[in-house]
Amino acid sequence: MPLTVAVQMDPLEGINIASDSTFALMLAGQARGHRLFHYTADALNHSDGRVWARAHPVTVQRRPGNHFIAGDAVRLDLGDEADVVLMRQDPPFDLGYITATHLLERISDRTLVVNDPREVRNAPEKVWVLDYARFMPPTLVTRDVDEARAFLATHGAVVVKPLHGNGGKAIFKIEADGQNLSSLIEVFNMTWREPHMVQAFLPGVAKGDKRIVLVDGEIAGAINRLPGEGEIRSNLAVGGSAEATTLTPREHEICEALGPELRRRGLVFVGIDVIGGEWLTEINVTSPTGIVVIDRFNGTDTAARIWDAIEARL
Repeated sequence: MPLTVAVQMDPLEGINIASDSTFALMLAGQARGHRLFHYTADALNHSDGRVWARAHPVTVQRRPGNHFIAGDAVRLDLGDEADVVLMRQDPPFDLGYITATHLLERISDRTLVVNDPREVRNAPEKVWVLDYARFMPPTLVTRDVDEARAFLATHGAVVVKPLHGNGGKAIFKIEADGQNLSSLIEVFNMTWREPHMVQAFLPGVAKGDKRIVLVDGEIAGAINRLPGEGEIRSNLAVGGSAEATTLTPREHEICEALGPELRRRGLVFVGIDVIGGEWLTEINVTSPTGIVVIDRFNGTDTAARIWDAIEARL
């Protein structure tokens, strides 16, 4: 049955259609006959119990430089006129993002929002993962430089990163001698009000950081992301490269532990990051990526699998 699908994402003009996961989802939904609308998160409105957006009907096509055709904006009631909302705007996971989850939560009894906005809000990637500490490297969440020094003395070289960062931004390695640790914590404290994440450095990152995609709690595919020259970060957005991979027994164990909870929470499309075949570092639920590259290596169709899961929930 054709669905009316509202896609809440960043402006279509700026996406890279060769790798963008949301664009792949839009193409796959359109191929099934679903009618697409596009709007940005700042176009959300609420009054008298209704949530609406000034949204453009849109047709997408795999033509670089001419990848979408948008119609005139309409006032789209997301509770009464949309069957599905894809909440796919990129982080940062800030108050704007959180407010969008609160607004979309108000229509989630009538419209399927993917991923569930309440659970997205309650599961920030570097905080919810603490529930699975048995799979994580040694980790400290703090703003206190003395606590960071004590952690460094115990574990040797560490990585310091923002608690709500994304895309590999602002991730620093501090060697075991602790040089620049105090200065870095000072800069982080001036930049962010929340605590920061300090983790034992994992030398295995040189062999890659695996992105595993789960659809409705089931493994859909994975790639191994390799750091660029002179980098510890393997994110594709900061110059990492990808290669085909298979999962280790430990990675299967991690996915089996996560799967039932992802399904229960309505987190249909999730990407987890695992280093060295055994260390879980993030559970990405806000706007996971990677399906285009995974499908390119594995010959799969993850976008279609996500639509199967969405249609099954409806």
